[in-house]
Amino acid sequence: MATISHIFRRRSRSHLRLEASGRPEAPIVLARATQQVRMGKHRLGLIMFSVAAIYLVIGGRLVQYGLAASETTHSINAIPPPAARPDIIDRNGDLLATDLNMMSLYAEPIRIVDANEVVEKLATVISDLDWGTTHRKLRSKSAFQWLKRQLTPRQQADILALGIPGLGFRPEKRRFYPGGPTASHILGHVNVDNRGLAGMERYIDRQGLADLMAAGMTGDTPLEPVRLSIDLRVQSIVRSVIQKAMKSYQAEAAGAVVLDAHTGEVLAMASVPDYDPNEPSRTLPDGSIDKEYEKGWFNRMSNATFEMGSTIKSFTIAMGLDSGKIGLGSIVDASRPIRMGGFTINDFHGRHRPLTIPEVFRYSSNIATVKIADMVGIEGHKEFLTRLGLLTRLETELPEIATPTQPRVWKKINSATISYGHGMATTPLQTAVAAAALVNGGKLIAPTFLARNQELAPAASVPVLQEKTSAHMRHLFDWNGKTGSGRSADVPGFHVGGKTGTADKVVNGRYATDLNFNAFLGSFPMHEPRYVVLSIIDAPLTGESGRRLAAYTAAPMIKEIVSRAAPLLGVRPYFGSDPSTLLTGY
Repeated sequence: MATISHIFRRRSRSHLRLEASGRPEAPIVLARATQQVRMGKHRLGLIMFSVAAIYLVIGGRLVQYGLAASETTHSINAIPPPAARPDIIDRNGDLLATDLNMMSLYAEPIRIVDANEVVEKLATVISDLDWGTTHRKLRSKSAFQWLKRQLTPRQQADILALGIPGLGFRPEKRRFYPGGPTASHILGHVNVDNRGLAGMERYIDRQGLADLMAAGMTGDTPLEPVRLSIDLRVQSIVRSVIQKAMKSYQAEAAGAVVLDAHTGEVLAMASVPDYDPNEPSRTLPDGSIDKEYEKGWFNRMSNATFEMGSTIKSFTIAMGLDSGKIGLGSIVDASRPIRMGGFTINDFHGRHRPLTIPEVFRYSSNIATVKIADMVGIEGHKEFLTRLGLLTRLETELPEIATPTQPRVWKKINSATISYGHGMATTPLQTAVAAAALVNGGKLIAPTFLARNQELAPAASVPVLQEKTSAHMRHLFDWNGKTGSGRSADVPGFHVGGKTGTADKVVNGRYATDLNFNAFLGSFPMHEPRYVVLSIIDAPLTGESGRRLAAYTAAPMIKEIVSRAAPLLGVRPYFGSDPSTLLTGY
């Protein structure tokens, strides 16, 4: 600047000398000089404006990047911190579910220079990367986008090694189930944000965990473990048995439950097909969701209703005994079929003669059972089943509970068919719960999937039967287990007693003549009943000796479960006899 001013001053002095000399070219030279001075000033102003504009652009971009960084930080901070869920353990303290610390990958699209290059590099690390979706996220104008949730440590290290600007990692929690599908229908599963979607996981959220998570109050704070009632050892046995049965009998589904008859605790419950809660959904090669795999979410033991067949005769006979209409020494004529409302009710294993009550139970007589229900009457029949919880929705912690179905208006034909297990549908779990009252002295105990001790059980129980009735039912269960259809379930030393049930399967509202729904309802050890067991097998195509009845399908499942699980439950083999425990009040 100083040099330019010096030139201007020097030229001005030269112009003055020209003017003083009086030479004729002086005005022209003076005009040119003046023009050059003006042009110089114009160029100087242009240079100064350009420099200022450049600085303004640079400053503006810096401000823009600063605001973008602030927006990104705000977006990231707006995401709730990783929420910790409580561990879930079984009754013995074995781990069923826990949280793992994971890292998830996110992008700041406004900082991504070349989206194509980023996608290509990430695909070398993440094999299942969705190229199209990832590219759209990177080309978006947003400040934050999730790219991949819950990376493995190796994937995180490999992505870091790529050195891609605009990518970052955020800590998250991932739910892990060490047993895989072993107790999937009890535990349920969570979504990618660690929120419970099914089973006991959903129950835990409903107890207030979801609200704490939404408020950001969980974080990494350790929470008290949730202790369940199930025994992981028994649970594993039950699942392996029903899985094998489903395969060997070529059935559509199978299930079983083991229930403590005195505390209401569910020690084991499984239904197959099932799924792995570590991977609740599976993706097919074409990118679609595997719907067949997701069918395993359906829990047939508590969330499906079935006509339980002849197992319901246990409750009809108990109703007759409890009402005083019959006694164990009573005789019911089953010599002829019953014609009612255009239908004929006959016996599958008919003896065509009068039967004692133990014989009615052993031979599973439809005719005699209908006559017992008729003695009690329609209203008394309905009231009794309601009292035992077979007509109302079961109340327990598990969210997946189906509501039983029954006729809107009970007529005589409805009471007749319901007496032997048709025309009313209940869940297998609530059938087992009601059966506990038949063997535990007559107390209906609310079932639980949480640990419950003997001291707390009375508060959850309601007397529904006379103790004398329960004693009679114990005798019938034991007798049928020794001499009747329950023999296929008996285990020497552990005294399994119970009742089989073979029902025609309902398909599209009609009874299929070539498909069965089989069940076995029982208890053990019958000399001192402690546990109720129930198994189901849906539409078996084969069975022992090629027969598809419950005695050859459902009962053997219970035999294997008890033989393997009873020692683990502390049941001591007993080979003596103590009739007083079976025939009290007889």
